[in-house]
Amino acid sequence: MSLAKEFRDFAMRGNVVDMAVGVIIGGAFGKIVTSLVDNVMMPPIGYLTKGVDFKDAAITLVPKSELNPGITLQWGPFANTIIQFLIVAFCLFLVIKAMNAARARFEQKEAAAPPPEAPADIKLLGEIRDLLKAKA
Repeated sequence: MSLAKEFRDFAMRGNVVDMAVGVIIGGAFGKIVTSLVDNVMMPPIGYLTKGVDFKDAAITLVPKSELNPGITLQWGPFANTIIQFLIVAFCLFLVIKAMNAARARFEQKEAAAPPPEAPADIKLLGEIRDLLKAKA
């Protein structure tokens, strides 16, 4: 098997394509969550904290001077990132919970469905078998 054919078979396998779609959708979803946190959630929180802008929130360890660029701990962007992570984790939890519920419902329907009726020739063979057992 040539290397190109082997790679093509690998790349076109269903789960690789599904994973690629998931990564692309996940990236887009990440941008939506970033916008939600930065533009919708954090401004009211900043208002409630008397105008603290979390994008610029930091603790200065070493002040900026001519010789020193200064050292700060940027805790505001970190707080935004934690909020974004919590939102994404909660959304994934809801999606997985919905998928598990749908899977359980689907499996219940499969289990509740009666087994399909045997074809006529199988029934006839079963009757012949039963008659032969009765004669023996």
